[in-house]
Amino acid sequence: MQAAYAERYRTLWERHWWWRSREALLLATIGQIARSTTVGRLLDVGCGDGLFFDKLARFGSVDGLEPDAGLIGDSRWRDRIEVGTLGPGFRPTEPYDLLLMLDVLEHIEDDASALDAALMVLRPGGRLLMTVPALPWLWSRHDEANAHYRRYRPEGLREALDRAGFAVESIRFYFAWTVGPMLIRRWLAPAGRGTADYDVAIPPTPINRVLTAYSRIEHAVGRRIPWPIGSSLLAIARRPT
Repeated sequence: MQAAYAERYRTLWERHWWWRSREALLLATIGQIARSTTVGRLLDVGCGDGLFFDKLARFGSVDGLEPDAGLIGDSRWRDRIEVGTLGPGFRPTEPYDLLLMLDVLEHIEDDASALDAALMVLRPGGRLLMTVPALPWLWSRHDEANAHYRRYRPEGLREALDRAGFAVESIRFYFAWTVGPMLIRRWLAPAGRGTADYDVAIPPTPINRVLTAYSRIEHAVGRRIPWPIGSSLLAIARRPT
């Protein structure tokens, strides 16, 4: 991730409509998982500064794994975050009930090895909740600024999870309404023009609130009637017993 963008990540998480509405979707999804299985131990991979820990703590004990030590500054969570990557060298003392990889896999060049490691840190029956950017034809300067290696199609993500040994429970699109604007962004900010001056702006408050509310409504509808397209994918997979 571009350094200047990384420095603003907390502000974006706390205020930007994309992060605000995605958080609501994730909490609803985790609540659904918690109603069907134990989620007492959670691991948030790529957790940054523990930005999601406050909300996750309602479900159980939360640990984090973050490769960039410079992002970890919140003293409340520092002892619960291990600096490192999800791979063969990561060995938790106990397996986890729920593993979160929230827009993480696209940052990992060897995504197959990361998914192999993800399987091994879960208990049998434990769940993986994952979000990734969708549709390779939406690739733009935004992906380069975020150090993405790829965007995923549903069938490609399913194949990667199957290959790692996961039992895929669901894969679905979300942020359906953003596909059109992202096509425009791809035209206005195509890949290959450098990322030094790239930035993500928070819209004026009234617009930001409207986009947050609209996206939350769309996500709620999508949980019941899957969207046929979207700029992101959400997957739930299980380690077989």
